[in-house]
Amino acid sequence: MLMNRGKNALAIALLGSLPMAANATNGDQVLDVTATQWGMGGAVVAAPQDTGTLLTNPAGIAELGIEEARFDLSPGFLNPPREVNGNESDSNLFFMPSGTAAFKINDQLYFGLGMAAISGFGVDFSDALPMQNNQQFVTTKGFFKLAPSIAYKVNDKLSLGGSVNIGYQSLALSTPGFTFAQNQQFGFGVTLGAIYHLNDKMQLGASWVSKTDVSEHEFNTAAGKFGVDIDMPQTFALGFAFRPLDGMLVELDAKWINFSDTMGSVNISHPAGYTPGDFGMMVPSTLKFGWDDQLVIALGVQKEINPKTTVRFGINYAEAPFGEEDVDNNLGSVAIPELHLSLGLTRKLTDRISGSFSYTHAFENELTSNTGSGNTISIEQNIVYVQLSYAL
Repeated sequence: MLMNRGKNALAIALLGSLPMAANATNGDQVLDVTATQWGMGGAVVAAPQDTGTLLTNPAGIAELGIEEARFDLSPGFLNPPREVNGNESDSNLFFMPSGTAAFKINDQLYFGLGMAAISGFGVDFSDALPMQNNQQFVTTKGFFKLAPSIAYKVNDKLSLGGSVNIGYQSLALSTPGFTFAQNQQFGFGVTLGAIYHLNDKMQLGASWVSKTDVSEHEFNTAAGKFGVDIDMPQTFALGFAFRPLDGMLVELDAKWINFSDTMGSVNISHPAGYTPGDFGMMVPSTLKFGWDDQLVIALGVQKEINPKTTVRFGINYAEAPFGEEDVDNNLGSVAIPELHLSLGLTRKLTDRISGSFSYTHAFENELTSNTGSGNTISIEQNIVYVQLSYAL
């Protein structure tokens, strides 16, 4: 009896690792997608600095002063040391590609296209649970977004924009109870955004990203076909930007992420006639992660040191999306970083080319289950982005 209960607990705990992998900063969401944006701590809704804005607030591409076109290539590297019950993950370095571009059609109309890694990646624990040896679990999850966008500059005060979000999600899971091989699915959503200038020194920004409805992942196994349906949550963001001095920008943003809708619980569909243990597979019907909605506060400061050099500082905070009561169901998620500090730099290389760099550190956070299991998870992060920008 105790052995069966232990196996069931193990299966649930391992499955708790399924959706989230690299746990990229705000829950499983990256702060943003370029070095410039990361340098501001993700506070770029009201005063965007590059074409990466089309992935979060597409109205911003009408605010960049583009003469003909602008291109921003900005790969990132994430180092998120994670532990479950003192055991370290063997996968601790992830590549996060990002590329965006925008084109001026006329004085009012702009078109953009961009793609970036938004969340996911993977964990690889050789042994995770106390008093059980070699209970490995390995996950791989990636979510990439492609966003054709359009923006319209209504007048000198107001810009509006919209994007069609084409999501591409990859998912795989290996546990002692079963293996789901790599599978990919597409999903679709939209983004709407606006920027309004109160005066020459102050402006407001707002954006809404709809839920991305991803098709169900289907996994063929010896016991039949299983399905896992994981969507990406909707978000709503508001920003206020202020220019107190020449060459200085301060922005404060608030963003709401609707995790409770997509990560409160996730259903797994089973093949007809399946019973736990068939072909040695123990697959539950529901994964109760218990994630709550998350409120993210971001503050960014930017200052021109000279005509060629700009420096940035950012701070980003959001309470972990789940608490001590749900640690047991999120042993592989470890999606609990809360406080982030960022530094950034842009240097103009020529009149049309500039290079940027950012470094972000998410301070270590640890949660211990209050259910009596003794399970403890912890994470800290180091994120580096580089960026090459070209305007013509």
